Amino acid sequence: MNCHTVSRLMLSALFLLSATIVFAATESIHTITVAQDGSGDYNTVGEALKKVRGDMDYTTRIFIKNGRYHEKLTLNVTAQNLIIEGENPDSTIITYDDYASLRNMGTSGSYTFKVEGNNITFRNITVENAAGPVGQAVAMFTTGDCIKFFNCRFLGNQDTLYTGGRLSRLYFENCYIEGTTDFIFGAATALFNKCHIHGKINSYITAASTSSSNPIGYVFHKCKVTAAPGVDALYLGRPWRPNASTYFIECELPSSIHPAGWHNWGDAANETTARYGEYRCTGPGSDESKRVKWRKKLSAESAATLINPDSIFARTLRWNP
Repeated sequence: MNCHTVSRLMLSALFLLSATIVFAATESIHTITVAQDGSGDYNTVGEALKKVRGDMDYTTRIFIKNGRYHEKLTLNVTAQNLIIEGENPDSTIITYDDYASLRNMGTSGSYTFKVEGNNITFRNITVENAAGPVGQAVAMFTTGDCIKFFNCRFLGNQDTLYTGGRLSRLYFENCYIEGTTDFIFGAATALFNKCHIHGKINSYITAASTSSSNPIGYVFHKCKVTAAPGVDALYLGRPWRPNASTYFIECELPSSIHPAGWHNWGDAANETTARYGEYRCTGPGSDESKRVKWRKKLSAESAATLINPDSIFARTLRWNP
């Protein structure tokens, strides 16, 4: 084989490689647009979700234009590598009004949006349960793994955000979450970074159901907690299951926080298993002098570990959002 032949083969190989790279770059993200006015590919979010192929090896982006979308949605377990992005978090709203006692659907059936898939990212969007104060009524229900939320809002009353999946990992950044009773609850490991948490009545912010085999449940880092006027007995959490794990680290806490901070759900046995703690929180509600004696006292080293994604999301498959 002479040098000219080799050169031609090399040029051909380079051409094919370049074409492959260009093709991969153009095909790596496929965007679908949803708009109620007909200017997008689909008029509803549900129609767009039906077009998401299962087990995708490329990323699909569903861009949702401003509007109030009255839809009950499920993103099935085969979905992955998906970005769901709203035009504006205050104006791109997915809302529904089911609740647990309606047709006996139960808490798990009352969701507005259920996410079963893995490697899903949400940005700039509101998910709302508009049923009102009628008992358990979930806005967002997750059971998948490696799910991220950036600049999103979750609106509701009791049980607003349901983080299911014992081994699931969730990351929230600059999100707003409001509710009444146990409005952040479930078994997943979740890191809330710089989020705004708003309690609407005297009740409980969290109700973790962390399993005994899972070292970390909820971690709130540099979050701001607020409460509605008149609220003066807002607990940081109570254990839905005995080994509940919840920590508030460097958060701003209002005077509305109950001095005890934590509740045992009426069962003294939970005091020996629940894993609750605070570290370097600020604000009038951060005084720990009257906190329950059974909370954990965190060291600087322990707190640093709890806010490190490499530590709290450690699994067989590594994930750092």
